[in-house]
Amino acid sequence: MSARPSNLDPKIADRLKRNADGLVPAIAQQYDTGEVLMLGWMDDEALHRTLTTGRCTYWSRSRQEYWVKGESSGHQQWVKSVALDCDADTVLVKVDQVGAACHTGDRTCWDADVLDAVVGERPRDS
Repeated sequence: MSARPSNLDPKIADRLKRNADGLVPAIAQQYDTGEVLMLGWMDDEALHRTLTTGRCTYWSRSRQEYWVKGESSGHQQWVKSVALDCDADTVLVKVDQVGAACHTGDRTCWDADVLDAVVGERPRDS
């Protein structure tokens, strides 16, 4: 994939560790409840737009274009904070979500398919 032009601050761009397609995963989390809403993909320009507009902008891998969350659905994400993880290979965007975050109409992308798992308990300190 050829790099798309970007206005992202070079200090941030130099830190990012992108995948082979030039993208980083971006987790959207409800800022006040901690609810994990969705995962999208950002390139440098999508991150720049997110940081400078107050609205989450993602790179659509299927459509090969930028999309602002809620532009057509009305289910908007208003940015409250943006952080890189310790490896600078994932973005966490804390948002105020209006309506459903998932394209299926569910509040989050993890509402519908919870897998059975053994629940472990942390050993108690003696």
